[in-house]
Amino acid sequence: MRGLVVASGVAALAALALVSAQTPPPDPVIRAMHDELERDRKITVANLEAPYFIEYVMDEADTYSVSASLGGLVAKRRERYRQPEVHVRVGDYKFDNTNFAGGGFGGSRYDLERFPLENSYPVLRRYLWLETDSAYKSAVEAISRKRAALRNLSQNGDLDDFAHAEPLHSVHPFHALDLDENAWADKVRSLSAVFADYPEVKNSSVELEASAGGYVVVNSEGTEVREPEDVVFLRARATAQAADGTTLRDSVVFHALDPVRMPPDTEMRSGVVDLAQNVVALAKAPKGEDYNGPVLFEGAAAAQVFAEVLGQNLSLTRRPAGGGGRGGSVEPSELDGRLGARVLPESFSVVDDPTQKEWRGRPLFGSYDVDREGVPAKPVQLVEKGVLKGYLLTRQPVKGFEGSNGRARMPGSYGASQASISNLFVSSTEGVSPADLKKQLIDLMHTRSKPYGILVRRMDFPSTASFDEARRLLSGEQGSGRPVSVPLLAYKVYPDGREELVRGLRFRGFNTRSLKDILGVGNDSTVFDFLDNPMPFALVGAAEYSSEACVVAPSILIDDMEMHPIDEELPKLPVVPAPELIR
Repeated sequence: MRGLVVASGVAALAALALVSAQTPPPDPVIRAMHDELERDRKITVANLEAPYFIEYVMDEADTYSVSASLGGLVAKRRERYRQPEVHVRVGDYKFDNTNFAGGGFGGSRYDLERFPLENSYPVLRRYLWLETDSAYKSAVEAISRKRAALRNLSQNGDLDDFAHAEPLHSVHPFHALDLDENAWADKVRSLSAVFADYPEVKNSSVELEASAGGYVVVNSEGTEVREPEDVVFLRARATAQAADGTTLRDSVVFHALDPVRMPPDTEMRSGVVDLAQNVVALAKAPKGEDYNGPVLFEGAAAAQVFAEVLGQNLSLTRRPAGGGGRGGSVEPSELDGRLGARVLPESFSVVDDPTQKEWRGRPLFGSYDVDREGVPAKPVQLVEKGVLKGYLLTRQPVKGFEGSNGRARMPGSYGASQASISNLFVSSTEGVSPADLKKQLIDLMHTRSKPYGILVRRMDFPSTASFDEARRLLSGEQGSGRPVSVPLLAYKVYPDGREELVRGLRFRGFNTRSLKDILGVGNDSTVFDFLDNPMPFALVGAAEYSSEACVVAPSILIDDMEMHPIDEELPKLPVVPAPELIR
């Protein structure tokens, strides 16, 4: 009997060891979040409201970046970071401390600077405690100010401040950043050296950034999410100066979900060569003139138009209370209130689908499983037969919609999250070849006695403009709606089909209503990957957060658009020529 008991005990210990080996230990970050959340949700302070909702969101990444110019490295960096967001809501789902222009959401009185990188449980708990304490104090102050400001006003109408969501458990491991740093540095250096063969290029750079990590979401409703989020991009930029002083620029970007899936070297080199040649050609091109007539958006330009003009208006941002009618800095969507209205020709449909991982064998850049509010991603039919059927929604209720469809991609304003497209598919039941679409443009020119039409092959979206240039473009915008980026590669198309590159044009009055005037559509489809952000023109480097997005769309011909030259003070040419490059 005794020997049997010993044998059984040994077997039990072996079985326990096997189970332990197969079951990964609890994530110390998630464990610290859960433990601190359970403690803080029971907060009881005299004369202060207890929190009804607490959420921890943690962004974590291992990043590598390298940049070069004219064959020489400029910067090289490897860094890990963790960036927490602590959301504390007091009141209830109907009325809480958010959606108020006169008060903050969260806050930091402890100036913690950087969150711990090591998984030391006591340190993680201490930092979460301090962040939660700060966010709670900010929340009770904000709801007090909100109640006082709205005492004599209709507080929220029929809209709640926050929507319920079912608890979700979706935990996946983060991936390690696996790349050969020296090999990529050599590649970036080599690509930047391409510009040395183009002395007309005034300034140029090539930069690579690779990141592996993701975000963790734990909240008091029971949601526990760890969502991997990896991205790699290589961006080349170049500028040149025309004889009149005008600065011309262009860029090319290659995106992938990991370094292995980046395009081959030959493709990237070809793209950089094309970029250099385009910038040189732009500097020599004549300046565009005032124009009113049909415009053909071909290939990538059409996808950029749908990304910017349609995609950035598909999310509704609620005007915060207490903003004195101004709504703070909220930019209203041009599609607000147009549900059920025609926004595209009848042949068009638009679907946003983050669950689709590839298209015709190509990985899709905008795919994800769970958003930053812990809501599962799902396909959404946005336009059907030209009619607007839905929006991109977060957990902030908007008129006509109380719940989320999993589109919270970035932090937003006044306690809300920012919605963004994922994989946006634009399709039409009608379509002709690109050659026939160009012929339609020429036919319209004949019908309207136009000496030429306009063809656009690339828009400046996301924009690589400087902050000063973007500010000038915004201040010079005329017409209704959000400003639209400028065309970078625009051509006059003459009646015989000949094309002439022109520079320095921008659109006037280009908005979502212009899309109803699409007269022709191609049977082609272009995949356009980009990093979206909520800034005008999705200005590169202007926002702390961005989200991966992809648009698949056909070429389009739009009727009767207005374009005019950009009118700005021109910089002077260099006093002495650039030094000769010795290679």
